[in-house]
Amino acid sequence: QVQLVESGGGLVQSGDSLRLSCAASGRTFRTYTMGWFRQAPGKEREFVAAITRNGGSTYYADSVKGRFTISRDNAKNTVYLQMDSLKPEDTAVYYCAYRYGLGSSMSNEYDYWGQGTQVTVSS
Repeated sequence: QVQLVESGGGLVQSGDSLRLSCAASGRTFRTYTMGWFRQAPGKEREFVAAITRNGGSTYYADSVKGRFTISRDNAKNTVYLQMDSLKPEDTAVYYCAYRYGLGSSMSNEYDYWGQGTQVTVSS
């Protein structure tokens, strides 16, 4: 079992920045990927970004490329999502996810999920 705890959400204005954190605990493996997804009201959950265990590979949705940066600190089993130049359309609940294996943008390929943290961007 792997437990994920997100933090860092909040209410900001358009153009502001936020950093989300996700701490993993429990039984982790050498090869795993951590990712971020988001879900806005009335919409399906969508992929945001992912990073492999060694940080050698990162993946981003086109909608956030150039504005969001995913990183990780393996010593702390923590992954971060730095979100810059936020837009109202970034408003959503952001979920941290964990999968055994290499990177993926498919939510059904992730094995564990956090409880989510709300990000609201006002115009």
